[in-house]
Amino acid sequence: MPDIIDLQRRLEGVGYVAEAPLAAALLLMLDLGRPLLLEGDAGVGKTEVAKALAAVRSARLIRLQCYEGLDVHAAMYEWNYQRQLLAIKLLEHDERPTSVKEQDIFSERYLLKRPLLEAISCAESPVLLIDEVDRADEAFEAYLLELLSDFQMSIPELGTVRAVSKPMVVITSNGTRELSDALRRRCLYQYIDYPAFAKELAIVEIRAPQVAGQLARQIVDFVQSVRRMDLQKKPGIAETLDWTAALLRMEISVIDGGSTERILETLSALIKTRDDRTAFTRGVVARMAASC
Repeated sequence: MPDIIDLQRRLEGVGYVAEAPLAAALLLMLDLGRPLLLEGDAGVGKTEVAKALAAVRSARLIRLQCYEGLDVHAAMYEWNYQRQLLAIKLLEHDERPTSVKEQDIFSERYLLKRPLLEAISCAESPVLLIDEVDRADEAFEAYLLELLSDFQMSIPELGTVRAVSKPMVVITSNGTRELSDALRRRCLYQYIDYPAFAKELAIVEIRAPQVAGQLARQIVDFVQSVRRMDLQKKPGIAETLDWTAALLRMEISVIDGGSTERILETLSALIKTRDDRTAFTRGVVARMAASC
């Protein structure tokens, strides 16, 4: 479809290579006003989707990084207690009724907007990235449901706050725990896998245009071979780009058996656990390099 192809080109223009299914999911998200849930292993480029979408739409990116123990106050809003206490002190001699003074204390000027409230308060639609939602617990998912269903938020002291403009919501999950059916029902869905050779080559050529054609192909071939190994942490796209930068810094212009020692010196950019690193002996790296 022309719309999908156009979006793919626009995403590529800001440095993100999107396959047709992902571009179609993004179009549906924009047309239907539904959140988009992206699942996949860490490092496959889920977070970059939101960043690229914000760039394409010239929209503000608001990011909520999820973590264990994340609660409503950190994600939605908090009251500025220090300013409220100061205001209470100043109002001690105010003769207005207590109910009126309470309305003054619990007004928006004392409200600290966290990412979710900030996203529905923007005059123009931002991209709201709820990153690694699987790191938060199920109780936090329940807080999200009202926001994702009606784009509104209940604040007991103020009432219901409705979105000024609907944010474009991208939710990512690394699959470390199963998400609730209620959350999934409210979202469109797309799984992002590690890129195939052609896609990863295109990413390297776009993000590191100074890499010569042969070296770019060898880099991707080497990384794809690494991912086929039994590793704790397979390298993602970010590691591919970091390793590319490391090879350039070490002035390695070709990957072959003769560059084994220098390749070993750059593996800190590609291999990220101690146990995985022990698998890359001099002999293993030499064989992998010679086959590129």
